[in-house]
This record gives sequence, C-alpha cells and structure tokens, in this order.
Amino acid sequence: MPDRGGGPTGPRIRVGRPSRRVRTLLMTLGVLAVLGMAFTMFAGFWTDWLWYRSVNYSSVFTTTLWTKIGLFFVFGLLMALSVGFNIWLAHRLRPPLSAMSMEQQSLDRYRMGIAPYKKWLLLAITALVGLIAGASASSQWRTWLMWVNGVPFGEKDPQFHLDVGFYAFDLPWYRFLLGFGFAAAILSVIAAALTHYLYGGLRITSPGARATAAATGHLSVLIGIFVALKAVAYWLDRYGLAVKSSDFKATDNWTGLRYVDANAYLPAKTILFCIAVICALLFFATLWRRTWQLPVIGFGLMVLSAILIGGLYPAIVQKFQVQPNEQAKEAPYVDKNLKATRDAYGIDGTKVTEYPGTSKTEDKTKLRDDVDATASIRILDPNIVSPTFQQLQQIRNYYAFPTNLDVDRYAKDGKDQDTVIGLREINLNGIPKRNWINDHFRYTHGYGVVAAEGTNADAQGRPDFTESDLPSKGDLGTYEQRVYYGEKTTMYSIVGGPQKEIDYSDDNGEKTYSYKADSGVSLSNPVNRAAYAVAFGEPQILYSGAIGDGSRILYNRTPKERVEAVAPWLTIDGDAYPAVVDGRIQWIVDAYTTTNGYPYSSRTTLGDTTADSLTATNDQRAVVAQQNQVNYIRNSVKATVDAYSGEVKLFQWDTKDPVLKTWMKAFPDTVKPKSEISKSLMDHLRYPQDLFKVQRELLTRYHVKDATTFLSGSEVWQVPDDPTNKSGSAVPPYYLSMKMPDQKAQAFSLTTTLTPNGRDNLSAFMAVDAEAGTSDYGKIRILKLPTNTTVNGPSQVQSQFNSEQNIAETIRLLRGGDSEVEYGNLLAVPLDGGLLYVEPVYVRGGGLKYPLLRKVLVSYGGTTAFEDTLGEALNKVFGAEGPTTQPPDEGEDEGGGTTPPPTSTNPTVQEALNDAQDAFEAGQEALKKNDWEAYGRAQEDLEDALKRAEDAQAQADKTGGSGGGGGGTASPSSSPKPTSSPSGS
Repeated sequence: MPDRGGGPTGPRIRVGRPSRRVRTLLMTLGVLAVLGMAFTMFAGFWTDWLWYRSVNYSSVFTTTLWTKIGLFFVFGLLMALSVGFNIWLAHRLRPPLSAMSMEQQSLDRYRMGIAPYKKWLLLAITALVGLIAGASASSQWRTWLMWVNGVPFGEKDPQFHLDVGFYAFDLPWYRFLLGFGFAAAILSVIAAALTHYLYGGLRITSPGARATAAATGHLSVLIGIFVALKAVAYWLDRYGLAVKSSDFKATDNWTGLRYVDANAYLPAKTILFCIAVICALLFFATLWRRTWQLPVIGFGLMVLSAILIGGLYPAIVQKFQVQPNEQAKEAPYVDKNLKATRDAYGIDGTKVTEYPGTSKTEDKTKLRDDVDATASIRILDPNIVSPTFQQLQQIRNYYAFPTNLDVDRYAKDGKDQDTVIGLREINLNGIPKRNWINDHFRYTHGYGVVAAEGTNADAQGRPDFTESDLPSKGDLGTYEQRVYYGEKTTMYSIVGGPQKEIDYSDDNGEKTYSYKADSGVSLSNPVNRAAYAVAFGEPQILYSGAIGDGSRILYNRTPKERVEAVAPWLTIDGDAYPAVVDGRIQWIVDAYTTTNGYPYSSRTTLGDTTADSLTATNDQRAVVAQQNQVNYIRNSVKATVDAYSGEVKLFQWDTKDPVLKTWMKAFPDTVKPKSEISKSLMDHLRYPQDLFKVQRELLTRYHVKDATTFLSGSEVWQVPDDPTNKSGSAVPPYYLSMKMPDQKAQAFSLTTTLTPNGRDNLSAFMAVDAEAGTSDYGKIRILKLPTNTTVNGPSQVQSQFNSEQNIAETIRLLRGGDSEVEYGNLLAVPLDGGLLYVEPVYVRGGGLKYPLLRKVLVSYGGTTAFEDTLGEALNKVFGAEGPTTQPPDEGEDEGGGTTPPPTSTNPTVQEALNDAQDAFEAGQEALKKNDWEAYGRAQEDLEDALKRAEDAQAQADKTGGSGGGGGGTASPSSSPKPTSSPSGS
C-alpha cells in the first residue's frame, strides 16, 4: 500500500512458524493429554470390571455394558443416518441455478465458504446428533431389557383387557421408540429445510415460487412421517389412559380412567388418530400434486380437532355430565381403582376388624396378667440407646455404632427374645493419628456384635447386654467377629499385604491381623495399581511400599451399596440390619421390584412415603429408589452381605412376582431360589419397614372397599406425627413381639397407629406379621375403632403424660441441672378391647453423654402411671391404688411410687425395711437437689437394705415364723423399689 505519510515507519516484524522443537513439544503434550484422558476413561471402566468380577457378578456388568453399547450404536447410527441422509438428499435436490436476488447473493458467500468442507461438515453434524441420540438411548437399558424379557402378569386391565405386562414392559418401550421417531423426524425436517434454503430450494424474499417442487416433495414426506407418528401417539394414548395420573378429589396421584376418560378422551383419541392418518396421507400425496394446499388445510383441521375434540369436549362432559352426579358417574371407575391399587401394593388381603377401643373387663388382676401374654413390651428403644452402646461398649475411640440400632430375635432358654443389636464398626474419626497409612492400611475393620435384651434394663437404667466386651462374648456363641463391611464403613482399605492391620486391643496391647478372605481386587498387577491410583485420585497407590504381594483393595463397603451395584434393577430398603447366622455376621438387606405401569393403580412417591422421624435425622435410612414414583411394589428379594468377606447373595423371596421373573431372565443365575435360604437365616428375616410404610400410607384411604365411602372421604385416615420428638415427621413403625386379638400366640410384628384426617384421636391400629417362615407372614391386620367413641391417639397420650402434675414435676426434677430427658418409642398394644400405651423415658444426667432408662410411662383406659420399671407402672395402672391423676395421699411419694403402710414383721426384716425407707427418702431428697452423687449412694444403700430384708425374710420362712410378735409378715417386695440413678452410679 502507498505510504500515506505520518513519519517514518518502524521495522517490519515477521511472524514465523514455531520452531521444530516447539512443534514437537506441543505435539507431544497433545498426545500425552489425549493418552491421559483415554487412560482416565479406561481406569473407570477397568476398575468397575475388576470389582464386579471380584464379587462374582461379572455377568451383571457385561449384560448392562453390552446393552448400553448396543443401544448407543443402533440408535445413534439410526439418528445419524436419518439426519445425514436428508441433508444429502436436500443437497442433491438443489436447483441448478439460484434466482438472482439479494437473498441468494448473500447465501452465495456461505455456499462458497463451506464448499471445500461439505463432507467434513456433514460428518460432523451427523456424528454430533448420533452421539447425543446414542447417549440418550443407552440410558434406556432398563426399558429395553424389560421389554425383551417381559413375562405376563396373568392379570388383565378392566378397560382394554390387555395383560398388565403390556403396560409394565411393552408400553414404556413403545413410547421411547415413538419419542425417538419424533426427534428424528423433527431434526430431519430442520436439517433438510436449512439445506434447501442454503442451496436455493426454499426462498423467503426472492421473487417467484417459494419452494421448488423437489423441496416441496421432500419436506412434505418428512412432515407426513411426523404426522403419521402423531397418529401412532394418539393410538398409544388410548392405552396410556389406563396408567395416566390425575388429581382427583378422592386421592392424589389417581391413576386410571375416570368417566370423562372413558366417555370423552378415549373416543376423542380414536377420532384424532383417524384424522392424523388422513392428514399424513395428504402430505404424502404432495409427491404427485406438488402443492401444500390440501395437507396444510388438513394439518390445520387436525390441530383444531385436537383443541375441540381432545380438550373442549371432555371439559364439557366433565362440567355438565359428571359434576352434577359425580358419585354415580365415577363409582364404577373408583371400584376398578380400588381393586387394582390393593392388588398392586399387596394390601388386598388386609383384614379389617371392628375394635371397641375400651375394655369391658372389671377384673384388673386378669388384665394385668394378660399384658405379659399379649406382648413382650420392648422398653429399650434402638433409636435412643446408640450413644449408650457407644459409651459402654465402644472400648476404643476408633470404633462406633450406627445412629439407629436394630431389633432382631435371638433364642434364649428356648424362647425367642426381642434383641437390640449393633455392630462395633470402624470409626476413622477416632484414630489417634490420621494419615494415609493409618486410614487405609492399619485401621481397616470393626470388631464384634453388641446386643441387649429389648424388654429389660439393669438397675441403673443401662441396657442388659447379652453380647458385649471386646472380643465380644455372651449368648451368641462363636462367630467371625471382624467387620470389614458395614453401614459406617465408607472408606476404602488395602489389606492382605506387607502392612499389618490393627485387629483389636486388650490388656496385653494391640493385636495385629492380616485379611484372609479373597474379597476385593488384587493390587499385585501394576496396571491395576495405576488404574486405582487414577480412579481414586490417590497417586500413592501406584508407588507405596505398603502395597505388595497379596494386597487387595476393598471398597463399595456398605451393604446397600453392594446390593444396589450387583442388582441395579432393585430398589433397596432404607434399613439394612445385622444378624449372626451360622458363625458369620450377615447384613440382611430387603430389596423391592417396582413398576410405574400398573393400570388403574394409584401412584405413590417412595421418598415421601418412606420418610418419618428417623429418616429426618439419619440419611443412611433413606430408601435407595431406582424409580421414585411407583404404583406396584413387591419385596421380591432378600439379600445378604457377609460382614467379613463382603460376599453378596440374592435370594428370590416372592416366587410369583412377574417383575422379578423378568429381571431373572435378563440377568440369569444372579438370584438364588428361595429354597436355598437356610433355616438359621430364615429365623432372622423380617417384614421390611419401607414396604410397611408404603402400605400403611395407601391403607389410610384404601382400607375401604366401596366406592361411595371412598368418594365421600369420611373414612380417610392419616399417619400421625411422632409425638416423642419435635421433628414434625411421621411416627415410625415399631417392631414388637405381640398378639393381635385373633392370634393365639405372640408373633414378631411391625406395628403403627393411625388417626383421622386432621384430628388426633385414634382411628385404627395396624400390624403385620413380620416373622418370616410362618404361614401368617405378611398378613396385615387393622383394628378399626368406632367413630362415635373417642380413643386417645399418640399425641393425646403424650400430652396426657406431660400434663399430669406428678409426672410433670418428676420430669422437671429429672431435667434439673444440665440433664436432658429423651422420650423413647411410644408403643401401642391392643389389650382386651382397649389400647395399652408404653413409653420409656431416658435421662442424660449430669456429666453423662449417654441416655439411661429412668422411668416408664404407661397408659390404659385413661389411667396413667410413671414408675421406675415397666412392672411397677403396669401394677400401678391395673392395681387398686388408682390412677396417678389422684393427688398423692399419705404414703405416696412425689415420684409416683407408693410407700407401704408399716406392718408387724420379723425384727431383722423390719430393721432392714427401715433402712430401706431411710435410703429411699434420702434418694428423693437428693433428686430434688439434683445431687446425683448423693442420689447414687442412696440407691446403693437402698439395694443393700432390700437385699438384707429379703435374706432375713427367707431365713424366717425356713424357721416357720416371723421371729417376733405381730399379725403377719410383710414381703420385702412391698417395700420402696430402688430407682435407677441418673448419674449411672
């Protein structure tokens, strides 16, 4: 360019190409980056494969992988071919000459710009849409496997008379295909239209025709395919009405046809199907007519018909036919919904019995005797006493117990005993010195079971342990005590190599151990070590000298994680529980098969339905749901995870469940037959809590069987809030050995109470037989209380407890200083027509960091008692001294106990009883002053005095007299009972 002045110009700077060394370096870095990304992807794949192979479920990994790969390539290729072919065809059908216009001149620049790259651009576009479509299709692997392996339910829907399997297995796949077809048609139309526009086949502002004949024909066919797919959608929508959700005043999440669906929407869908077919044919006819006039008119009529026939007409039917006489119109469809919902949730066999709610028996002694025969009342709350287990049985800081313990049954003296059980698991936060070696090599496992009787506590309010200490010993015999897999074991460990593990500590120091099982993945191979170093983001795995021959890495160590990984088609119960079975600690996990496609069955949201006051404070109890909204559920699988070896076993529990049979076809040899469940394992299986919570929620409405009552809403119940805490969440169900009125003996049961909707009095008591292996297992019984009789519900009983003057005063004293009072589970037990409520009360007294059982609240028939032990409280409720609501008369202490009148006794016995009385009064005085140390000493003196009185009375009985004058003897058992010390002294 000419010099335009402005002074001398500077030196010219030549920008040369980078040197060969720089180019080589950049290329090397690029190659390394690609290799790094490739190895990262490989590491994830390889470690997954190694893990599945280590647990002997490699078929699950390969079946899932190949299904995903197959769907990815098939549907990705179909989408790429569909879009790519239409782009190629539009380019091929371009006009030879473009009209001379400003529009076309502007487009010429773009045509010239992309001309050298047309093939690459076509490949890029098709590859992109193919990748997106393939990735979307691969996520439908469950839908594909259920469709290709589906088995019939053997039940037909009441509207179309098709097998339920069509809705559960077939319809979801057809809908996916339809959605894929719509996506392919729309993308093809867009791609073809843009290509036609770019090359002049479509014009917006140019003079003359707006589209060439070739472009018209091409786009008309594509739009015709879209409209034809819409016709298919209308046809499938007819069947979709059977599984359609809608809000109905009788219930939320209503599913199935109602009157307006059967008499308006169903014929409308059929008419719209016919209109769409005709409209599609009109679009295809443009191949010969070369005009869009008729198809556009037809498409407009289809849209108008969809508005009038598919929207306005059903609204008119609902307004003028249904609403004036809703109950009569909807009743037949409600009957179908009632039957389908009860079948789908396994509540069709629920036995509802009228229950008076009040006792007619005058003989209080008989009622007191009936309590022990009716229920083994559990006063040890597994959701309260975990800190007590922790304090008394932790032994070392690097052990811990779960937040919520579990209830199981163990035989003692030939009789099953409700037992609270927990495992002493590893707690990395308690390790004296945290570093990589300690966290992953030395502190690798917990040790031992700790168990306590559920119906007892010792004199100081502590659990009555049946298995304790370290190593654990007690009633459970000999078993492998090391816990490598548990609910709190979330960190990976490397075991079996040159680095020894800490086993446990005793008076002789630390014991070491080296893992013997073949669980986990071997790290002897350098490729494996490199893969895990990348996958876990821990480079030390690659070069650490603590890893050598025999080293194995353990991960995915919680029971729920392991079961969900080997059976990704199952929904896992929120509460895995441990049991000692055949010399091993086994985690037992309940698992469910679900579907969202059971016709006419109302839906429920698992996350909401299974939430209660326990899940509100413990995330580990949350249900692991593959499908959050379901309308069919079965506890079809019982799974076990060995706490030492990590071995996972799946057992078929529901042998009739078609969903499980479908998955067993898809993943053969992964689920063992029910016959392989051993007798010792069967003794510890129980009815799962989450299923029971889903069923009780449904039974708040579906306990009625006639449509009129259901529609009126007069019999709707609700699950009450937990009155023992301030979470505002639903009361959890409780495991309890008890006898319902129609049962001859106690059975391990899962129980709950139900109240009227919006009120606090009791509507019903619900229990399910939870004892596996019995003929009544899974049988749900509901005791329905009369609506004209007010029976206190849980919150009213709790309020009554809190309002009793003597009880409130004692609670105030127990809360003195820095003590805290915690209410345990409020258990309800049907007894002779009435409801017996029992609630343990715990105190964290003084400097103690753990709760101890201090009192037991009991209520029956409006009478309450607040005593030191369950037996005393029952005696008070059913005894002659009357309810605690009476003002304390002479001889009654402020804590609710009763001081007996003096009697003439053996002098030695009398002296001991006097000492006991003094000790008792000293204890009450110390209690008022919050002097826990003095209170503890007084309790020790009281126990000593009562023991001396008992020994003296026994000696007097042997000699045949009282040893002194008087009118009879007094049993030491009638003296003041020892109260347990809040200080635990």
